[in-house]
Amino acid sequence: MKKLFFIACWAILLSACNDDGKPEYKPVTDSIDFTAAADSSSKALISAFWNESQQYFVENNYGGLGFQYWPQAHAIDVVTDAYLRTKDSYYKSYLDKWFNGVRKGNGNKWKNNFFDDMEWIALALFRMYKATGEAKYKDATIELWNYIKDGWNAEYASGGIAWRTTELWKKNACSNGPACILAARLYQDTGDENYKEWALKIYNWEKATLLQSDGAVLDHIDGRDNTLTNWKFTYNQGTFIGSAVELYKILGNKSYLDDAVLTANYTTGSLVTNSILKLEGAADSSVDNDAHLFKGIFIRYFTELIRQDIDGVTKKRYLQFLKHNTETLWTKGVHKNPVLFGPDWTIKPDMKTTLKATVSACMLMEAAALLANQKLL
Repeated sequence: MKKLFFIACWAILLSACNDDGKPEYKPVTDSIDFTAAADSSSKALISAFWNESQQYFVENNYGGLGFQYWPQAHAIDVVTDAYLRTKDSYYKSYLDKWFNGVRKGNGNKWKNNFFDDMEWIALALFRMYKATGEAKYKDATIELWNYIKDGWNAEYASGGIAWRTTELWKKNACSNGPACILAARLYQDTGDENYKEWALKIYNWEKATLLQSDGAVLDHIDGRDNTLTNWKFTYNQGTFIGSAVELYKILGNKSYLDDAVLTANYTTGSLVTNSILKLEGAADSSVDNDAHLFKGIFIRYFTELIRQDIDGVTKKRYLQFLKHNTETLWTKGVHKNPVLFGPDWTIKPDMKTTLKATVSACMLMEAAALLANQKLL
């Protein structure tokens, strides 16, 4: 049995085993400066995808000028990450331009037919507010929240926020996890109990409806017949983790961290290929695909979990996992000069790539820099 256990552990690419049998990831290289890599990545994102005349990010780096609402949130999140890390006015200057450009690109309004899209934008706006103190970012966040909460209905699936206004019966993880995070953060900022009640209500519904016993968070439920769709995407795991972490911050109840750890363990053990977060969507770096953004969203909230008071063995394992993914991306999955990323973190992309794939990779690079600067990585 010991021999078989050794062989099973050895077979995990670039990993060894801790005493508890969990993978311990050996470094691809010890020479990466995570801060410098994050600077290169975030500046490359702006250089390749920012349209100064329109003041938003375009969909690809090979002539596409199309505007897509929801990826804008994650692109500016990377810029906010870089600003918080560096306090460099270069990054800050894009926040206000983005604020004007994205609203204009969305028809001179914040409201959208997709509740999850509004949630992503609201979360980005609120982070911009916390980073700068600019009240208009908070005002826009609250405006969006007032649209978002209207997506809740108990007629289908006994609750939950719908995916979009034209399908109120479809209740998705992507429209509930981010809404819970947003409500929880608004509560922490304002002290308004109504936000906390919303956060708890949404969280409890998602946990009861979409969370599985192994920690997997399913994509959605069709409330017309309560059929669950068995899709398991990294970003849905990430926002459930983020929800649990925010409620832990508010209530101090470690059961929320237990929920987050359960889902993080599922993701890092099952939604991977050779211990690297798996490719979701098309392998072609030039193909625009929503799934190309999913891994980065997981990383954002996984990083928040790492920064919490979880047990030392688990924290070490998560840090090794994140470091292994970052090192692999930076040594195998990047085109340098210029810096470009594709959707597969193990393969160097072609020169043509998309905003979503690039943003996802940049979120990983900024997460690694954050943890390195905090002496955790």
